[in-house]
Amino acid sequence: MNLLVTNDDGIASPFLHELVAALLAAGHTVAVVAPKTEQSWTGAAKTRHRPVHAERLAQPSPFPLLACPTWSVDGTPSDCVNIALAHLLPGAGLSRPDAVLSGINLGLNASLGFIIASGTIAGAWEGALHGLPAIAFSQDLTAEVYERLKANHDRPDAELLVTLRHSAAHAARLAPGLVIATPPRTFIVHNLNFPLPCSAATEVRRTVPAQVVVPGLFSPADDDGTHRLIFRLGEDLSPSSPLTDRTALAAGQISHSILDYTRLGR
Repeated sequence: MNLLVTNDDGIASPFLHELVAALLAAGHTVAVVAPKTEQSWTGAAKTRHRPVHAERLAQPSPFPLLACPTWSVDGTPSDCVNIALAHLLPGAGLSRPDAVLSGINLGLNASLGFIIASGTIAGAWEGALHGLPAIAFSQDLTAEVYERLKANHDRPDAELLVTLRHSAAHAARLAPGLVIATPPRTFIVHNLNFPLPCSAATEVRRTVPAQVVVPGLFSPADDDGTHRLIFRLGEDLSPSSPLTDRTALAAGQISHSILDYTRLGR
């Protein structure tokens, strides 16, 4: 398949690189248009009050082992996909992609509170707004693994890399079937979350977003009057059924939720 890939952790993210490597290894054609810097928690925001710069990156940097058309955009994931489809891919003589893939995100994007805020899911959603099948991929991490990853400048250690490569292989395997099953212009995003650890044998389960309330995400005011984001998983208020994304991850399963935006308000 011909795929456009973005993320919200930035063009340098090894999690993005592993996804692209797995897609290329599976025989897909890939173009990458990703934010220049991390854009987590930006949701579906678009840059309105300043110009947005897109730069085509020379190979082999920043993908020393990969060879695919790659652009860096100093904007949000939504900016990336919108500009890519309207300008970058046509300008480079590349055909319209079959689907937009976003990720793999550092950390989960499970439950309503996180889905709405996610730049990863927003990148996929921008593809759906253009009438394309869209898939978001995220890798669940414990707090300890996340802190270790950040301390190592987002470079996974050997143990995490094993999980990440299994997750990327699952993504490359599952994507074609999900794309084929999603008619154009249906405003659907497939949201997949991989557990920690993830193996080749990890089961995929159909899920719904957990009903989680996430209050108090900011610290009290500091001496200078500023507040800082404090990550919290929130309180899960979900009923016992159907199976939620959070419950599947806790059981060591891959969560697959179908986000059908045409059902809003029904």
